[in-house]
Formats: sequence, C-alpha cells, structure tokens
Amino acid sequence: MAPQPLAAKQRRGPPGKGGPLVEALYGTNAVRETLRAGRRTCRRLLVAADARPDRELAEITRLAERRHCPVETRHRDQLGRICRSREHQDVVLEASAYPYLSLAEISRAAQEAGPAALLLVLDRVQDPQNVGTLLRTAEAVGVQGVVLPEREAAAITPAVVRASAGACEFLRIARVGNLVPAIAALKEAGLWVLGLEEDPSASPYTAVDWQRPLAIVVGSEGFGLRRLVRESCDELVRLPMRGRIGSLNAAVAGSVILYEAWRCRDAQIKTANQQP
Repeated sequence: MAPQPLAAKQRRGPPGKGGPLVEALYGTNAVRETLRAGRRTCRRLLVAADARPDRELAEITRLAERRHCPVETRHRDQLGRICRSREHQDVVLEASAYPYLSLAEISRAAQEAGPAALLLVLDRVQDPQNVGTLLRTAEAVGVQGVVLPEREAAAITPAVVRASAGACEFLRIARVGNLVPAIAALKEAGLWVLGLEEDPSASPYTAVDWQRPLAIVVGSEGFGLRRLVRESCDELVRLPMRGRIGSLNAAVAGSVILYEAWRCRDAQIKTANQQP
C-alpha cells in the first residue's frame, strides 16, 4: 500500500480573537481553487521567499489580494513545517475548516435537480488520495452532493483538498454519524441507491437504468461495502473484470461508474434534443 500523505497541521486562530479552526492548505491547485471558491475564511497566504515567479503564483497572489487575505513570505522549509508536507509547491494558505453542509441540504439539492440528481456516498474510504480522486471526478461530472461517514473514513483534510486539486471546495459535502439511516433518508428524498460491489449477484454496469435520481455508494479499499450499508442499497452494480486481478482501486472503480452515469444521461439528453 502506498504511504499515506502527511496530515497538515491544524490550530486555533489568532490568540485572543477566538478565531475558527485554521487549516494549512497547500499545493498550487488546492490553494488557488480554495481562494476562487470563496467559501472559507482565509487568514493569510504564505509564499516561499525564493519561489520562482510564474503565472500560477501571480494568479494565486492576485486572488488572495482580492479577498483581502494578507500575503507573507517564508523560507521554503518553514512552509514544509507549517503544512507538514514537502509537497506544498511554495504556497500555503491558512484558512478556516472545511464548510460541511447537513444531509438535509444535500437531499434538498438532489430534489431540486429532479431526474438528473446524482449523489456520491463513500463508505469508510480512508486513503486521502482515493477520496480526493473521487471528489475530483464527482465535481467533474456535476454531482449535487457527497456524503461521508464521520468515523473510520477520511475527512476533508488538507491532504484530501490537495489530492482533489481543490475540487472539493466547489462540492456540497455532508458528514453523518451513520450511513444506514442517511441512505434511508436519501431514499425518502426520491433517490435510487446503487452500491458498487464486486459481487457475482450484482448487476453489470451496462444493465443498470441510469435515467433516474441516483446515489452511488462506493466502499472502502480492499473491503468494499459494509454488510448493513450493502443491504440498504436498492441495487448492487459491478464492473466486469477480464484480467487476472480481482478488483479495481476504489477511486478508479467509483470514477468509472460516475462517468458512466453522466455518459448515459448525456446521451439521452442529446437524443431527446434531436427528436422533432
């Protein structure tokens, strides 16, 4: 298994001001998209003193200035200590914690999307790179929301923000104590819940009806869906395997399914628009 990215440091805001929890976000894409999204309170942008001026750095600095976020220079090694990663790419943004939404808000967004509703639910996906990849794909295909469990799963940490290339900053994401009642609530909101599972009894992804409001559940690396979560799904779906390995990486499999849902819906829309 690949080594886990180091978690970035978290600390309280300025002494005596009672500021919100501050996270050290790092990496050019993560920092730029966080500033673009404008959903977090930004404390300051730290730039390596010997950073080479380029278009990306100029854009990040400009975005910070527009948001009245102070820009300070630090030695490159100091940036590494602040975010506890060597992958900072010469920029670190100190900002408030990720703005999670409630499950009710996610359900409301799905209902407003009607038949085109598409949600992503992650069951104990713990690797920050896998979570980030899935969130990046989710944003790319236009999901209305993402649901994560609070326990035994990666939260939206700075490592996940970087792995998603900042895509999570534009997503509606909720954390819930228990996925089973959360899935029940999504069903009540009118969503059909599909569980991605490498099981012979699961429907091949080519045999699934994608033309309805959907919530796609992706299980953990190596273990798949927990039993109660699996039993809560309306239908199980699988990706056929022709090679010798038994399964795909959770992020790869989940991304394929998300794109299949988008492809089928997009094809139907184009067909409908071509009819007289």
